[in-house]
Amino acid sequence: MPTVTKHRYIVRDERIHGGEPIIAGTRTPVRAIVELYRMGYAPEEIPLHLPHLTLAQVFDALSYYCDHQDEINASITQNHPAETP
Repeated sequence: MPTVTKHRYIVRDERIHGGEPIIAGTRTPVRAIVELYRMGYAPEEIPLHLPHLTLAQVFDALSYYCDHQDEINASITQNHPAETP
C-alpha cells in the first residue's frame, strides 16, 4: 500500500524500488527526474522523455528533491555505483 508524503504527487511503496519515493500511480522514482534535470533538461522538457508524467508531477518531484537532497543523492549513488576500469 502506498504511503503518502507531504508532496501531492510523491508516494512510497515498499513493493516498488524498495520504498524509495516515486511519482504516484507510476513506477518512476524521483531520482530519475532529478537525474534528467542534472543532465541539463529543463523541467518542461522532462515530460517529453517521460510522457506518462505531467509537468506538475515533474515540478513536485524537484520540490521533493529540494526538501530531501541527502536521501535522493544517496539513492542516485546507490543506483549508479562507480564503474571500475
